[in-house]
Amino acid sequence: METIARSLGGMEPFDRPIFDRTGGSGTFDFTVEWHTQLQTLPTTRPNDSLGVSLVEALREQLGLKLVPQTGPIDVLVIDHVDRPTPN
Repeated sequence: METIARSLGGMEPFDRPIFDRTGGSGTFDFTVEWHTQLQTLPTTRPNDSLGVSLVEALREQLGLKLVPQTGPIDVLVIDHVDRPTPN
């Protein structure tokens, strides 16, 4: 589940990291189907003929609910940069 969360966090529709809070462990084999044009749209369906968005597919097909939360994350801060010296 942790690998799935990390993979989802790197996808376009998500503007923040995704953390696994399911408590599930082990190996899973599954398939999720969604319409890629709905990937960046809200979770409401504008047109049923297109299919479901990624968020809907996760909820309906896998029973996973994404809940926005705030919390600490790791950040890299660069506080000083020097130009390289000539050889």
